[in-house]
Amino acid sequence: MFVYRRENLPKDPVFPADLGGLGYLITDNDQIRKISDPTQEFQYKINRNPRWNDVQREAMNECIRNIVLARLRDLGLDHLRLPLFATAGEAHVPVMVSKNLSTASHIVVVFGEPIQDLGIWAYRSVGCDGINTGSLVSFAKAVLRQGHADDGNDMPNTALVLANTGQLVWHCASGRAITQTHWQHLPRPSAVNPAPEMSHRNTIPGHESWKQHIDRVFEDILSARGRRVRPDARISVVGVSEGGLGAVQYLAANWCSWRPFISAICLANPLHLAKFEFRSANKDMAVSDPSSFAAFIASRCRGYVLSEHPLGMPVEPMLEHGCNCYASGEELNSECIMPRAWKHVLGWLNQAFADQNYAETKLEIRHIDGDALEVVEEEASQDEEGS
Repeated sequence: MFVYRRENLPKDPVFPADLGGLGYLITDNDQIRKISDPTQEFQYKINRNPRWNDVQREAMNECIRNIVLARLRDLGLDHLRLPLFATAGEAHVPVMVSKNLSTASHIVVVFGEPIQDLGIWAYRSVGCDGINTGSLVSFAKAVLRQGHADDGNDMPNTALVLANTGQLVWHCASGRAITQTHWQHLPRPSAVNPAPEMSHRNTIPGHESWKQHIDRVFEDILSARGRRVRPDARISVVGVSEGGLGAVQYLAANWCSWRPFISAICLANPLHLAKFEFRSANKDMAVSDPSSFAAFIASRCRGYVLSEHPLGMPVEPMLEHGCNCYASGEELNSECIMPRAWKHVLGWLNQAFADQNYAETKLEIRHIDGDALEVVEEEASQDEEGS
C-alpha cells in the first residue's frame, strides 16, 4: 500500500486572473484572442488533467467579469447589496441598478440564468462574438440611452436592474458572492483534493436559491414605490430560462398587487407550463377573465426559443407557454439566445410600453406540405413589423 505525504501530492494549478498573463489580448473587434496568434480563440484544453483546464478557464472568466463590471459601472450602474442594509463584510448578493432608478418611468429588470455570473449572458458568446455582445454591456447601453435628447426618440427615461440569480454562494475568505461553478474551482490544498464543503456560513439570508432571490428583487427593490422607484413606474421583465420561470411564478402568485405596474414580459427559452403556473387551462382563463395573469401572458408576453428559422419568425413552442413564441436566431445553445435576440426583445418591450393597449396577435402555426409552416392570425392586433 502506497501512502502519499501531503508534500508529495501534486500542487493545485494556479493561473493569474490577467489577460496578458494568460497569453491573451482584446482585439479591435472587442474579441479575446491569443497574443501569439490573434486568429485563435480561448483554448480550454491545455492539459490532460481536467483540473488544469477548469482552473485556467475560471481565471479567464474572472478577467471577463472584471472587464464587464467595470464597463457596466462606466455606464452608470451601481452595486446594490441584498439583503438591504447588509454591510460589505456580511453575506450578501450584489445586484446592479442604474443611477436613475428612482426617477425613471420605465424600468427594465433582467433575471438571468442561475449558471451565469452577474452581467454575463454567456461566456461562450463573449469568446466568439465579443465582450460587449456576450455580456449585458451592449444591452445596458441601449436601455440607458433611451430618453436622451440626442437619441432622436420619444421614449421616456428608462432604468435598468440586473438581478443576480447565479452568485448565491458566500465565500467567506474573499468576502464575496460567487457561483456554484466558481466554488468548484477555488484553490485547494492539492490538485487531488476535493472541493471544500459548504456550511450554513456559505448561505445568504433570503437568497438561498435563485427563486428566493427573484422574489426578493421584486419585494425589496421593485415594490419600494415612492422610495427606490417612482410610484407610477411601469416594469418590463426580461427572463432567461430559470430566471424567467421564477419571475412568472412570482407574478402568478402575486398578480393582484402587481397588475398595474407590469408593462410586458419577454422570456428567452421559456420554461413555464401554463397549465401548471396558472392553475387552469390558460386559453379558457384568458378569455373568461381579461384581468387574469393568464390573459396578460397571452397578450403582453412573448418567448424566444431555439430555432433554425430567422430571428423574429413565429414558431411553434416546444411546450405550452400560453404566449406566442418566436425564433431567436440561435439554433443550438439556449444561453446564446439573448446575445442574438436582445435588440428584437428591447424593441418589442419599448413598443409595448409606449402603447398600454397593445396586445399580441394570437397566432396559430399550421403545418402544410410536410415541413412548411403557415402562420394564421386568429384575431387582429398591433404586432411589431417583421413578426
